[in-house]
Amino acid sequence: GSPPPVASPAGLTITLRPYQSQGLAWLQCLRQLGFAGILADDMGLGKTVQALALLVWVREQEGPKPSLVVAPTSVVTVWRDEAARFTPDLSVLLWHGDPRERRSVDPAAFDLVVTSYGVLRRDADLLAKVGFRYVILDEAQSAKNAATQNARAVRRLKSERRLALTGTPIENRPEELWATFDFLAPGFLGSLKSFRKRYAKPIAAGDEQALALLRSRIQPLVLRRLKSEVAPELPPKVESTVRCEMGPAQRALYEHLSGELAASIRKKIERVGIERAHLDILAALTRLRQICCDPSLLPAPPGTRVPPSAKLELFGELMREALASERRVVVFSQFVEMQKRLIAVIRRLGVEPLWLHGQSRHRDKIVDAFQKPSGPPVIVVSLRAGGTGLTLTRADTVMHYDPWWNPAVERQATDRTHRLGQHQQVTVYKLVCARSIEERVLALASRKDRVAEGLLASVGGPGAKAITAGEVLALFAPELPG
Repeated sequence: GSPPPVASPAGLTITLRPYQSQGLAWLQCLRQLGFAGILADDMGLGKTVQALALLVWVREQEGPKPSLVVAPTSVVTVWRDEAARFTPDLSVLLWHGDPRERRSVDPAAFDLVVTSYGVLRRDADLLAKVGFRYVILDEAQSAKNAATQNARAVRRLKSERRLALTGTPIENRPEELWATFDFLAPGFLGSLKSFRKRYAKPIAAGDEQALALLRSRIQPLVLRRLKSEVAPELPPKVESTVRCEMGPAQRALYEHLSGELAASIRKKIERVGIERAHLDILAALTRLRQICCDPSLLPAPPGTRVPPSAKLELFGELMREALASERRVVVFSQFVEMQKRLIAVIRRLGVEPLWLHGQSRHRDKIVDAFQKPSGPPVIVVSLRAGGTGLTLTRADTVMHYDPWWNPAVERQATDRTHRLGQHQQVTVYKLVCARSIEERVLALASRKDRVAEGLLASVGGPGAKAITAGEVLALFAPELPG
């Protein structure tokens, strides 16, 4: 049985849901017994929050000492954002970005250091010198291949305790499970050779007894709750905004174009006035939004290197986890070319998605295919096409790849048309580039801002007069480093 729920630590700004409290109690119990473990809750149940609650609780009990989280690149900033929101007392260092800057900072002076597997491989020497309280592997399968440099770098880290977080079922890939435990508790599952003989090969051959034996062996050290089990504790819809940081090349392109567009818009407004510049303003803002989605959406001179898209990488990470957790996913984007790129990412993950866009002829057939239990688990929908009378109630996960100016359209896409949440709890992810036009648009939309309304007004319509040149140009202002 699981330990009883505990009181939330003082430094936690939210009230944990009952199953999260039990998760915290389980993590505390592991700590007191001196064990490592895997928190393997289903995607979207708040593994990050439970881990942060543990770190803030231990700090309240035992005083400050650094812990390290190693996560996929696209998730590193998510840890920083969630810590700022839920455990503001923890000081957080992103061990990321410029290598020279990293070397001038002392990681031991922070409560929480967050890095990616790639940076850890490069900086293993430095980080191996720090004595951490916890080393936490997020999405531990990134370290799965026992022979990879990831696994080697991870094993060199020194810490009092080790944890792994994963949202995907673990026992159906026994060798990954062995690699994770080789980090958490070396020797717990024997040598890889004996493990293959005793468990991996028999399980691959369909031996139920070997699987049951492995499950009972790891059971005390793994906590996994399924979304369906804790559904009564969840609201019908959980929304989260997931931010990603552009890489240096994408950021440089964004700032350069932003400056150019601001200058040309300023001239246009001076020449013809704000109402008649309305279409140019929208076109310019659209170009900035496209850089956030994927720089390759903009025409580039032949032979130029197009920077990779941070958001597309984040999308791939979320989609991989969703598919491994057998989710049924609706992906919304406004740009047809972007939809094609999203479909390519989904195909690389081994799934052929459905696609519904403005030109789709047999809409009903496409929707019916998604609604069938045996149908494809992913449908990519053009936000405009998704506006009317669609029933996608089989979905339990929604991803908005690019934020929409008008929150009502986005809500409508999430809710009324799909009548989501009717049959099951739904998780909604909004993907946003930090320090970009997307964040500014979100801020406007959330305030039901008249600037947003002015931009949405028909050209020369009554709302368009309400915005000033200064307000428009503020949308293009350079971003301050965060």
